[in-house]
Amino acid sequence: MKICLYGVPGTTAAKRPLKDPRLDAAHKLVEADKKAYALVDVVADDGLTEADAIVATADSVLDLVLQDLEFVETRLGNEPAEAEKAVLMKMQTDLEASHCLSACNYAEADWTAVNASGLITRKPVVVAGADEVAQPDALLLRAVAAAGWISFLTVGGKENRAWLIRKGTTAWDAGGAIHTDIQHGFIRAEIIGWADFVAAGGETQAKRAGKLRLETKQYVMQDFDLVNFRFNKTG
Repeated sequence: MKICLYGVPGTTAAKRPLKDPRLDAAHKLVEADKKAYALVDVVADDGLTEADAIVATADSVLDLVLQDLEFVETRLGNEPAEAEKAVLMKMQTDLEASHCLSACNYAEADWTAVNASGLITRKPVVVAGADEVAQPDALLLRAVAAAGWISFLTVGGKENRAWLIRKGTTAWDAGGAIHTDIQHGFIRAEIIGWADFVAAGGETQAKRAGKLRLETKQYVMQDFDLVNFRFNKTG
Protein backbone atom coordinates (compact mmCIF):
# COMPACT_ATOMS: atom_id res chain seq x y z
CA MET A 1 0.00 0.00 0.00
CA LYS A 2 1.02 3.64 -0.45
CA ILE A 3 1.03 6.36 2.19
CA CYS A 4 1.66 10.02 1.48
CA LEU A 5 3.43 12.00 4.21
CA TYR A 6 2.10 15.43 3.24
CA GLY A 7 3.90 18.43 4.63
CA VAL A 8 6.00 16.24 6.92
CA PRO A 9 9.60 17.54 6.95
CA GLY A 10 12.31 15.29 5.53
CA THR A 11 9.95 12.98 3.64
CA THR A 12 11.41 11.08 0.71
CA ALA A 13 9.78 8.44 -1.44
CA ALA A 14 10.91 5.00 -0.27
CA LYS A 15 9.79 1.61 0.96
CA ARG A 16 9.64 1.66 4.75
CA PRO A 17 9.19 -1.11 7.30
CA LEU A 18 5.92 -1.00 9.23
CA LYS A 19 7.41 -1.39 12.69
CA ASP A 20 4.50 -2.96 14.52
CA PRO A 21 5.45 -3.73 18.15
CA ARG A 22 3.33 -6.88 17.98
CA LEU A 23 5.87 -8.43 15.63
CA ASP A 24 8.58 -7.53 18.14
CA ALA A 25 6.57 -9.34 20.82
CA ALA A 26 6.05 -12.39 18.60
CA HIS A 27 9.78 -12.52 17.86
CA LYS A 28 10.44 -12.88 21.58
CA LEU A 29 7.97 -15.75 21.86
CA VAL A 30 8.88 -17.76 18.74
CA GLU A 31 12.47 -18.52 17.78
CA ALA A 32 13.43 -17.59 14.23
CA ASP A 33 16.58 -16.51 12.40
CA LYS A 34 15.22 -13.00 11.83
CA LYS A 35 12.10 -10.85 11.86
CA ALA A 36 10.71 -9.11 8.80
CA TYR A 37 8.29 -6.21 9.07
CA ALA A 38 5.68 -5.60 6.39
CA LEU A 39 6.67 -2.87 3.94
CA VAL A 40 4.72 0.19 2.85
CA ASP A 41 5.46 2.60 0.01
CA VAL A 42 5.90 6.11 1.35
CA VAL A 43 5.36 8.79 -1.28
CA ALA A 44 6.13 12.50 -1.11
CA ASP A 45 3.67 15.38 -1.60
CA ASP A 46 3.43 14.82 -5.35
CA GLY A 47 2.08 11.31 -4.72
CA LEU A 48 -1.24 12.41 -3.23
CA THR A 49 -3.34 11.03 -6.06
CA GLU A 50 -1.86 7.51 -5.84
CA ALA A 51 -1.80 7.20 -2.05
CA ASP A 52 -4.16 4.91 -0.11
CA ALA A 53 -3.93 7.14 2.96
CA ILE A 54 -2.40 10.48 3.92
CA VAL A 55 -0.47 11.60 6.97
CA ALA A 56 -0.52 15.39 7.32
CA THR A 57 0.61 17.88 9.90
CA ALA A 58 -2.01 20.02 11.60
CA ASP A 59 -0.97 22.92 9.38
CA SER A 60 -0.80 21.06 6.08
CA VAL A 61 -4.16 19.30 6.48
CA LEU A 62 -5.84 22.69 6.04
CA ASP A 63 -4.15 22.98 2.66
CA LEU A 64 -5.71 19.66 1.62
CA VAL A 65 -9.15 20.83 2.75
CA LEU A 66 -8.77 24.08 0.80
CA GLN A 67 -7.77 22.20 -2.34
CA ASP A 68 -10.94 20.12 -2.09
CA LEU A 69 -13.02 23.20 -1.38
CA GLU A 70 -11.70 24.83 -4.55
CA PHE A 71 -12.57 21.66 -6.49
CA VAL A 72 -16.12 21.62 -5.08
CA GLU A 73 -16.74 25.30 -5.70
CA THR A 74 -15.52 24.99 -9.27
CA ARG A 75 -17.93 22.12 -9.88
CA LEU A 76 -20.79 24.08 -8.32
CA GLY A 77 -20.01 26.94 -10.68
CA ASN A 78 -20.54 24.64 -13.65
CA GLU A 79 -24.26 24.26 -12.89
CA PRO A 80 -24.30 20.52 -12.10
CA ALA A 81 -27.39 18.33 -12.09
CA GLU A 82 -29.53 18.50 -8.95
CA ALA A 83 -28.32 15.15 -7.52
CA GLU A 84 -24.67 16.18 -7.85
CA LYS A 85 -25.38 19.71 -6.64
CA ALA A 86 -26.95 18.47 -3.41
CA VAL A 87 -23.88 16.39 -2.55
CA LEU A 88 -21.48 19.16 -3.54
CA MET A 89 -23.27 21.64 -1.30
CA LYS A 90 -23.02 19.27 1.66
CA MET A 91 -19.32 18.82 0.92
CA GLN A 92 -18.88 22.56 0.72
CA THR A 93 -20.38 22.94 4.19
CA ASP A 94 -18.16 20.21 5.65
CA LEU A 95 -15.00 21.58 4.04
CA GLU A 96 -15.76 25.14 5.13
CA ALA A 97 -15.92 23.73 8.67
CA SER A 98 -12.37 22.38 8.10
CA HIS A 99 -13.50 18.74 8.03
CA CYS A 100 -11.80 16.13 5.86
CA LEU A 101 -14.44 14.43 3.71
CA SER A 102 -13.34 10.96 4.81
CA ALA A 103 -14.37 11.87 8.36
CA CYS A 104 -17.90 12.84 7.25
CA ASN A 105 -20.92 10.71 6.49
CA TYR A 106 -21.10 10.01 2.77
CA ALA A 107 -22.57 6.99 1.02
CA GLU A 108 -20.96 5.36 -1.99
CA ALA A 109 -23.73 6.85 -4.14
CA ASP A 110 -22.62 10.33 -3.05
CA TRP A 111 -19.06 9.74 -4.22
CA THR A 112 -20.36 8.41 -7.50
CA ALA A 113 -22.65 11.41 -7.98
CA VAL A 114 -19.73 13.86 -7.86
CA ASN A 115 -17.12 11.68 -9.59
CA ALA A 116 -15.00 11.99 -6.46
CA SER A 117 -11.67 10.84 -7.91
CA GLY A 118 -10.43 14.43 -7.76
CA LEU A 119 -11.16 14.88 -4.05
CA ILE A 120 -8.05 14.50 -1.93
CA THR A 121 -9.59 14.21 1.55
CA ARG A 122 -11.89 11.43 0.45
CA LYS A 123 -8.89 9.28 1.37
CA PRO A 124 -8.23 8.58 5.06
CA VAL A 125 -6.23 11.44 6.57
CA VAL A 126 -4.24 10.99 9.78
CA VAL A 127 -3.43 14.32 11.39
CA ALA A 128 -0.06 14.37 13.16
CA GLY A 129 0.27 16.61 16.18
CA ALA A 130 3.44 18.60 16.71
CA ASP A 131 4.72 15.97 19.15
CA GLU A 132 3.99 13.13 16.70
CA VAL A 133 5.88 14.36 13.64
CA ALA A 134 9.06 12.79 15.00
CA GLN A 135 7.30 9.41 15.39
CA PRO A 136 6.94 8.19 11.80
CA ASP A 137 6.55 4.52 12.77
CA ALA A 138 3.46 5.20 14.88
CA LEU A 139 2.02 7.49 12.20
CA LEU A 140 2.45 4.85 9.51
CA LEU A 141 0.67 2.29 11.69
CA ARG A 142 -2.25 4.70 12.17
CA ALA A 143 -2.44 5.40 8.44
CA VAL A 144 -2.45 1.71 7.54
CA ALA A 145 -5.31 1.04 9.96
CA ALA A 146 -7.25 4.09 8.75
CA ALA A 147 -6.98 2.84 5.16
CA GLY A 148 -8.49 -0.52 6.12
CA TRP A 149 -5.41 -2.73 6.06
CA ILE A 150 -4.38 -5.37 8.60
CA SER A 151 -1.49 -7.79 9.00
CA PHE A 152 -1.10 -11.52 9.54
CA LEU A 153 1.94 -13.42 10.79
CA THR A 154 3.97 -16.42 9.72
CA VAL A 155 6.39 -17.54 12.40
CA GLY A 156 9.30 -19.86 13.06
CA GLY A 157 12.20 -21.19 11.03
CA LYS A 158 13.95 -18.62 8.85
CA GLU A 159 11.85 -15.65 9.90
CA ASN A 160 8.96 -14.26 11.86
CA ARG A 161 7.21 -12.11 9.30
CA ALA A 162 4.23 -9.76 9.05
CA TRP A 163 2.22 -9.56 5.81
CA LEU A 164 -0.10 -6.70 4.85
CA ILE A 165 -3.57 -7.45 3.49
CA ARG A 166 -6.80 -5.52 3.16
CA LYS A 167 -9.34 -5.97 5.92
CA GLY A 168 -11.84 -8.60 4.81
CA THR A 169 -9.27 -10.68 2.91
CA THR A 170 -9.94 -14.43 2.91
CA ALA A 171 -7.40 -17.07 3.91
CA TRP A 172 -7.17 -18.10 0.25
CA ASP A 173 -6.20 -14.60 -0.85
CA ALA A 174 -3.86 -14.19 2.12
CA GLY A 175 -2.01 -17.28 0.95
CA GLY A 176 -1.64 -15.64 -2.43
CA ALA A 177 -0.04 -12.63 -0.76
CA ILE A 178 2.85 -14.94 0.13
CA HIS A 179 3.02 -17.00 -3.07
CA THR A 180 0.62 -18.03 -5.80
CA ASP A 181 1.57 -21.68 -5.22
CA ILE A 182 -0.04 -21.50 -1.76
CA GLN A 183 -3.22 -20.09 -3.26
CA HIS A 184 -3.39 -22.61 -6.09
CA GLY A 185 -2.72 -25.59 -3.84
CA PHE A 186 -4.64 -24.36 -0.79
CA ILE A 187 -5.93 -27.08 1.53
CA ARG A 188 -6.45 -25.49 4.95
CA ALA A 189 -5.15 -22.62 7.04
CA GLU A 190 -3.94 -23.34 10.56
CA ILE A 191 -4.92 -20.25 12.56
CA ILE A 192 -4.02 -19.05 16.04
CA GLY A 193 -5.62 -15.76 17.05
CA TRP A 194 -3.25 -13.07 18.28
CA ALA A 195 -4.83 -12.80 21.75
CA ASP A 196 -4.67 -16.59 22.20
CA PHE A 197 -1.04 -16.63 21.08
CA VAL A 198 -0.01 -13.96 23.57
CA ALA A 199 -2.09 -15.38 26.43
CA ALA A 200 -0.56 -18.83 25.94
CA GLY A 201 2.98 -17.46 25.76
CA GLY A 202 3.88 -18.74 22.31
CA GLU A 203 2.85 -20.87 19.34
CA THR A 204 3.59 -24.27 20.87
CA GLN A 205 1.83 -23.38 24.10
CA ALA A 206 -1.22 -22.12 22.19
CA LYS A 207 -1.42 -25.41 20.29
CA ARG A 208 -1.23 -27.36 23.54
CA ALA A 209 -4.05 -25.22 24.89
CA GLY A 210 -6.23 -26.17 21.92
CA LYS A 211 -6.21 -22.71 20.39
CA LEU A 212 -5.19 -23.76 16.87
CA ARG A 213 -8.09 -23.85 14.39
CA LEU A 214 -8.30 -25.34 10.92
CA GLU A 215 -10.01 -22.90 8.58
CA THR A 216 -11.16 -23.13 4.96
CA LYS A 217 -10.29 -20.78 2.12
CA GLN A 218 -13.39 -18.67 2.88
CA TYR A 219 -12.17 -17.75 6.37
CA VAL A 220 -11.85 -13.97 6.79
CA MET A 221 -8.45 -13.12 8.23
CA GLN A 222 -8.30 -11.16 11.48
CA ASP A 223 -5.64 -8.65 12.45
CA PHE A 224 -2.40 -10.35 13.46
CA ASP A 225 -3.66 -13.91 13.06
CA LEU A 226 -0.81 -16.41 13.12
CA VAL A 227 -1.20 -18.70 10.14
CA ASN A 228 0.43 -21.75 8.66
CA PHE A 229 -0.90 -22.69 5.23
CA ARG A 230 -1.39 -26.30 4.26
CA PHE A 231 -1.17 -26.64 0.50
CA ASN A 232 -0.33 -29.06 -2.27
CA LYS A 233 3.03 -28.16 -3.73
CA THR A 234 3.17 -27.98 -7.51
CA GLY A 235 6.05 -28.71 -9.81
